[in-house]
Amino acid sequence: MTSLGNPAVRLLAARSLRSHRKAWAAVFAAVAVTTALLGALALAAGSAGLGHARVERYAAAAVVVAGDQEVRWTTKPWGSEPTTVTAGLTERVRVPSAAVDVVRAVPGVRAAVPDHTFVVREQGADGSPDRRVYTGRSWEAARLAPYRLVDGREPRRADEVVTGAGAGAGPGAGARAGDTSGVRVGDVVAGRKVVGLADGPAALYVTAAEARKLAGHAGAVDAVGVLARPGVPVDTLHARVRAALDRAGLEDTASGRPLRALTGDGRGGAEHLAAPPARMELLQLLAAVSGTLVLVAALVLASLVAQALQQRAAERELLLSVGAAPRQIRAAAGREVTRVAGLAALLGAVAAVPVFLGLWSALRGRTGVVPEGLELPVPPWLFAAVLVAAGVVVGITRLVALSATRKPGRPGKGGVRKVVGIVLLLLGTGSAGAAGLQGGEAAAAAAGAATVTLVAGCAVLGPWIAGAAMKVLDRPFRRLGGAPGRLTAAGAGAHSRRLGAALVPVVLVTSFALVQLSAGTTMERAADAQARAATTADLSLSGTTAERVRKLPGVDTATDVLRSTVVLARTEAGSPRLDRLPVLGVDAAGLAGTLDPGVVAGDLAGLARPGTVAVGAAMADSLDAKPGSTVELRLGDGVRKRLRVVAVYERSLALGEFLLPKAELAPHMSDPYPARVLAATERGSSASPVTPEQVTLPGAELNGIVSAAIVSAIGGLTLLSVLSTLTLIGAGRRGEHRLLGQVGASAGQLRRMLGLEAGFLTVTGLIVGAVVGALPLTAFAWSLTGGLPYLPPEQAALIAGTVVVTVVAGVFLPAWRQRA
Repeated sequence: MTSLGNPAVRLLAARSLRSHRKAWAAVFAAVAVTTALLGALALAAGSAGLGHARVERYAAAAVVVAGDQEVRWTTKPWGSEPTTVTAGLTERVRVPSAAVDVVRAVPGVRAAVPDHTFVVREQGADGSPDRRVYTGRSWEAARLAPYRLVDGREPRRADEVVTGAGAGAGPGAGARAGDTSGVRVGDVVAGRKVVGLADGPAALYVTAAEARKLAGHAGAVDAVGVLARPGVPVDTLHARVRAALDRAGLEDTASGRPLRALTGDGRGGAEHLAAPPARMELLQLLAAVSGTLVLVAALVLASLVAQALQQRAAERELLLSVGAAPRQIRAAAGREVTRVAGLAALLGAVAAVPVFLGLWSALRGRTGVVPEGLELPVPPWLFAAVLVAAGVVVGITRLVALSATRKPGRPGKGGVRKVVGIVLLLLGTGSAGAAGLQGGEAAAAAAGAATVTLVAGCAVLGPWIAGAAMKVLDRPFRRLGGAPGRLTAAGAGAHSRRLGAALVPVVLVTSFALVQLSAGTTMERAADAQARAATTADLSLSGTTAERVRKLPGVDTATDVLRSTVVLARTEAGSPRLDRLPVLGVDAAGLAGTLDPGVVAGDLAGLARPGTVAVGAAMADSLDAKPGSTVELRLGDGVRKRLRVVAVYERSLALGEFLLPKAELAPHMSDPYPARVLAATERGSSASPVTPEQVTLPGAELNGIVSAAIVSAIGGLTLLSVLSTLTLIGAGRRGEHRLLGQVGASAGQLRRMLGLEAGFLTVTGLIVGAVVGALPLTAFAWSLTGGLPYLPPEQAALIAGTVVVTVVAGVFLPAWRQRA
């Protein structure tokens, strides 16, 4: 046998594959499901990577001059070179009006058209909500699409408008969207006479002078659309425009960064401001989930492959005794696993396509989930990514197979393995401790890393954990379980490695489900409680302002609530990061009786002064901020501000990490109109409860849907691993069960023995999994909410019930098949 080369390896692999088809069935299923999930993630990441903002209003413009909608921060991490990080801005960064003349003089430019986008509100009665809200632009900018007249003429006076065929709007919060689809020339809309009808989307078009007035930012425009002369290539014109802007030294009106000259798909970023940041957040989410999936898949495949090969230990020893070289055994196992995994991966790659298409269809089918204007293309060549995912899964499977056959070892032995397992448990505990000392995304990331590390440690120490648990139950089993109990105890003592292999997937599915479900419900419960406590107003109105509401009879105080974002630059473990956070703008004088952030230091009355800010308690701790100190923020349009802290409050989960004066926030918003007005009445009562004020993280709904879908899929994979592992172990025990039957064990005794084993695995797996999940969860919850984690009883019962059903099915299914 020692002289045999590749032919022997091929023969061993082929014969073994035919002899152990049932053993490889579990590995086949796990590889197929893993490939389908990873392939779908690869397609999603590819589509998001190719994504861009849709080009609509600037479709006819060869070049669009716009402000830089990204903020950058460069710093030097510990012991490394300077690093630059970026974050998208969601408020308009405007262009100085002088850029229009500079671009107009560039050779090859047919026209340089300034663009203003604003909101036209049809005012209601004093204090009452606005009746309708419309998107407004200048008729001059309509040629950038181009949108053309289908009836009437262009506007010439301030009280004249041209309406788009689908005109109506949505920028006003709560006001009725204007619908002019049935409007005719001569009608009156928003106090202006309709003199023309145009094709294109919703908009009211006014004269250029009226557009500048309504936009309200003198000396600046939203963007400049550049129309090329016939025959001038886009690349040539772009280079000329770029050079002209550089020579003029023009910068945006917000942060003083150089203006951008956009072409191709990049022009859409000047139209749909929320699309580019949402695309990056989606990419980051997919990358994080893919990493989790790879780690979970590695644990699942390692357990299944190791168990499949461990059942053939006697066969391997026989081959070694008759002259087969260890490298031949490993090569044959690798070849065998590659054939099984290769076929399964191809099947999973095919299944990945409908999984991905289903996810993308669900996202596009829900209004408001994908930001307006975000295009997520799926070119045909992108589907080759599923083959890459299949190759990765096959590689992981082959790697764990070669590792499992490198050193057969003796069951339950291995000092190195024990040391590795203990080290992993210590690292997981340390990561959980780090989660308790941090906040926000850092705490969530540390908790996730702690969970995976602790589960990996349990996987390595599986035989010892199972043995320790069995020692506790050994005496009760032997004394109270009768013959089935003694059989269970004896089998557990003789096969601790097998018992550990069965226990690991139960621990994995329990801890994974516990962390994923409890983390979200803990945050939601705490945020909802804070929102209810913080919102003390008697009335909530939208489509109006606090100034108008204060004139209503019976109103005591009122505050506008503006919603925007800020960017916070800070370091984490020495590395720079930019966090885009939601913020509220409020009237300091109107907070009494309307909004109570729960001040723990300082006084919110200080927000009446410019250049001030109130900070959430957790953020204040991380920034070492207190009343009187300063914090630096980049507002929604990228303007850097150093603000003096006047108060620290505790209800930051509901109201965000920063509260700013309305007058400080409004100039840096694209539409500085209140999202709503909160008012307190003299009687202190309301006919209907006020919806609690609560901020929403950018892209929260999109991330929530993607996370829920993928986490559910990963949860299904872990459940499959439980069922497959137990079925595989049961299939390998058929000879053992036949022998027990031959020496006198009855069918009822064998069933009771299997029932005790299923109960042992369920109880031990749930307890160990709960401990593994509770450790990082407690640190995470304490860091972010100051309390303990929360899981609704029905969800806890769902986890336990699912584990019980899966374990019982995995234990009894092989025995039932054997009798059949």
